[in-house]
Amino acid sequence: MLQTTDSCLDTWMSREALAESMIPVIGRLYRENNVVTSIHGRSLINNSTMNILKAHRFARRINKVELLPEETAPLLDTLAQLQLGPAAIDIARLNQKFKDEGTGVTLEEFLRSELAEIVDKHGTGHGTGTDVVLYGFGRIGRLLARLLVEKAGGGDGLRLRAIVVRRGSGNDLTKRASLLRRDSVHGPFEGTIRVDEDANTITANGVRVQVIYSDSPATIDYTEYGINNALVVDNTGRWRDAEGLSQHLQSKGVARVLLTAPGKGELKNVVHGINHDTIVDTDRIVSAASCTTNAITPVLKAINDRFGVVHGHVETVHSYTNDQNLIDNFHAGDRRGRSAALNMVITETGAATAVAKALPEMLGKLTGSSIRVPTPNVSLAILNLSLENGTTKEEVNSHLREMSLHSNLRRQIDFVDSPEVVSTDFVGSRRTGIVDGLATVSTDKNLILYVWYDNEFGYSAQVVRVMEQMAGVKRPSFPATDVVQEAISVLAALRTP
Repeated sequence: MLQTTDSCLDTWMSREALAESMIPVIGRLYRENNVVTSIHGRSLINNSTMNILKAHRFARRINKVELLPEETAPLLDTLAQLQLGPAAIDIARLNQKFKDEGTGVTLEEFLRSELAEIVDKHGTGHGTGTDVVLYGFGRIGRLLARLLVEKAGGGDGLRLRAIVVRRGSGNDLTKRASLLRRDSVHGPFEGTIRVDEDANTITANGVRVQVIYSDSPATIDYTEYGINNALVVDNTGRWRDAEGLSQHLQSKGVARVLLTAPGKGELKNVVHGINHDTIVDTDRIVSAASCTTNAITPVLKAINDRFGVVHGHVETVHSYTNDQNLIDNFHAGDRRGRSAALNMVITETGAATAVAKALPEMLGKLTGSSIRVPTPNVSLAILNLSLENGTTKEEVNSHLREMSLHSNLRRQIDFVDSPEVVSTDFVGSRRTGIVDGLATVSTDKNLILYVWYDNEFGYSAQVVRVMEQMAGVKRPSFPATDVVQEAISVLAALRTP
């Protein structure tokens, strides 16, 4: 039956009211229970009513039908009554499982059984959190600050305690706060920011951050500020090897160091989702690799595991960065002295060879180059690959779409098949690489993929994931993945002609 105009509006308003009612429940579960709720991997924390409804609408990409707030609202209300311990809960998958398997039991009975591991465990599994220091407060540093403030919750995970910068002016603190509050690319900070010039602090949404002025990473006594066993995230890019970065470890209160750039020498270059489980307690210094390496490595793994990669070339169409000149001027690098805002600039990229540090099976198989273009953010990687096994555009796209929805790489890989998307549509994406399915070209064993990535925000999201791995911030996920069933599905897919 066709709905009338009035009935459509009535339905919308009813669902809008339900989404509004979810917001405080989602917030309480996060702050009080350390429970992160999501819809097929899309976090619901700190979302608006409209974004919650959009997440429900997104679910149709998986189950072919739109997820209804009429189903998820009571599910969330019931979760809030179960005194849960820390967890990551996908309410869309949990709701579907209840519809498939919950015959003859109430919603509460089903949830108590499904979540037995964490029911009535409120207050357990909570630690004191890990102190975090951002050394440098540029583009990546400020986005990390936003993400860490957003994820502060009850303070049991990563706790942003300080930033370290060199004093730039007499009103340095006010300017730093202003740059955190306003961003020309990513928009305004969601919340409130207060500055205390006497204490040299910036308080963002209740998170009090000490601003420390220093010219040396080795001479700071963080314990003076109550900071201990801290994870220092070096955003400066000034030091790339173990010798340079180990200076941080000489400062009191520092336990470990994470570099937000490709590491040199024997440093582990970690791409979360690929080799994050190689991080061990004895690793004092780790690199989170580069934005491009993080964007392409998960997609390359997905393709290599299914079709085999013989060799390939990676061309990145990369937004300009702060390293380039705004107008023509001297620069030590080739071509980078020419105006970033007016030119396409051919330059080098180490991302192709760096992939092998996280994914050893790609060693020696890739070459790469880059073109810097006059856009401030969002880049595009073009993967031109020769495969061991022939395939079709439809098969490749179907595989990558499934990887983006159901695999262990779903936090890294996204998939889009709209004929209208352009680079600005991906500003703020938390996935590291978004495959543009309509642009895929496949001719038997030759494959060309176009992968969008927010080289600032998407990369920062990956850095936070590596930080959580280093800090041991782990939550059990529900509903649990059926490994056996996944293996059967994969084998069946591989046998499909």
